[in-house]
Amino acid sequence: MSEASNKAPQAPAATQLQGIRRGVEKESLRALPEGKLALTPHPAALGSALTHPHITTDFSESQLELITGVHGDAEVCLAELREVHQAVYQALHEQGEERLWVGSMPCGLPTDETIPLGRYGNSNVGRSKSVYRMGLGQRYGRRMQTISGIHYNWSMPGVSTEQYFGLIRNFRRHSFLLLYLFGASPALCSSFVEGRAHELLPLGQHSFHMPHGTSLRMGRLGYQSDAQASLSVSYNSLESYAASLQEALTRPYGPYEQLGIRGVGGDYNQLSPTLLQIENEFYGTIRPKRVIRAGERPLHALRERGVEYVEVRCMDLDPFEPLGISAQTMRFLDVFLLHCLQSDSPPDSPAEIAALARNQHLTAARGREPGLRLSRGEAEIPLLDWGREILDQCEPLAAALDAAQGGGLHREALAAARLALEEPQRTPSARVLAAMAQDFGASHVDFIRARSEAIRRELLELNFGAAARQRYAAMAAASVAEQQRIEAADTLDFESYRLRYLAPESLLA
Repeated sequence: MSEASNKAPQAPAATQLQGIRRGVEKESLRALPEGKLALTPHPAALGSALTHPHITTDFSESQLELITGVHGDAEVCLAELREVHQAVYQALHEQGEERLWVGSMPCGLPTDETIPLGRYGNSNVGRSKSVYRMGLGQRYGRRMQTISGIHYNWSMPGVSTEQYFGLIRNFRRHSFLLLYLFGASPALCSSFVEGRAHELLPLGQHSFHMPHGTSLRMGRLGYQSDAQASLSVSYNSLESYAASLQEALTRPYGPYEQLGIRGVGGDYNQLSPTLLQIENEFYGTIRPKRVIRAGERPLHALRERGVEYVEVRCMDLDPFEPLGISAQTMRFLDVFLLHCLQSDSPPDSPAEIAALARNQHLTAARGREPGLRLSRGEAEIPLLDWGREILDQCEPLAAALDAAQGGGLHREALAAARLALEEPQRTPSARVLAAMAQDFGASHVDFIRARSEAIRRELLELNFGAAARQRYAAMAAASVAEQQRIEAADTLDFESYRLRYLAPESLLA
């Protein structure tokens, strides 16, 4: 297994650091006051989930996804995320008592087949989104897809595709530290694991946990797939990455072939019988990304125009933060990603890829366990020692970011991370278990339900003026009109559309 260099990375020029951009995508279930999943349709007041620029759904009709634009400042990014939240809470409040579930692991879930799939209208692109979700449910079960998190999109000017892949390799080596520092899902509701084998320990009423767990969302019960475990995707270059995905997107996979494209009644079971239906089905802690054009495959966009930004996918919702993430956490991510970019990044190998998966699962399930050791190269190293090394190497980068952007906020974020590394009781995962035990009879649902209600009240009490209301009402109306335009413009039948979109040549540059 390779390992990155121990020497401290050099900071880029101040102009590059000033050009760092970030955006946030935040998933949250809609829940009822008693802590069960809301089964109502996506609220009409929020417009079209297909075309709204800031408010859509993820896997389920009951799972909102809130999206910011691209920002040069963490506080400004959070201010927009706060406003999007306000628009959603206002709509939910006017409709009834639903609220956003503020934990990554879901609320009380109904039977698997009762969890509603996202619906996006009658256009070919809208239908394909719903069929894709049907396929996800068939392959992995719908419960797994209701897990929610935060995606952090990040870019810096002057970074080449090759450099972004170097960043990704180092991120995959070091992301255990993010699970330790920011994992906030050490427990879950028993409904999530009903009928499944697991190693969790019972805790309070209808709850299970791992005593030293950090992020069950990123562990073996979370976004994992035995089928995808056979994929050994290399991040050594765009070419190797694209070749790995192309194979998974075009070669039929036996168990999914048996599912069939359509059921006996003619309804679609999935988009494709291949290991991955589309690129987004590939689970990873980080993805290389590029904004795609209408109808374009993501892999084609990457091959033709290169990597534009990276999408960090391993961040839990922090139930102690009203928006699920704080500006301080975002600043630490900026420092951490800069460290991944600027450090030496040797090629990965199948052996290293397997070791990194083991490190991820160990940290997710036992990250705060005293003395826990992870694989690095041919040896094992205590998680805390490895974490200290990374934070030490981040010091000059945090200082450079502060010098370029003014103030000392990045060094403050790094200092807070050091404190949490040395005092694990400060981590969100430990605080979740402590709060559950202290005030909620060790019940996961009761704790998250209380946090959800408190945050709902807090955000409803913030001023949301007439101008903001009008702006979001106009966005909702425009999104509905755009969905109608797309539906009216369709000329192909759906099966022809599906075959054309999934054609192997659509993946090539």
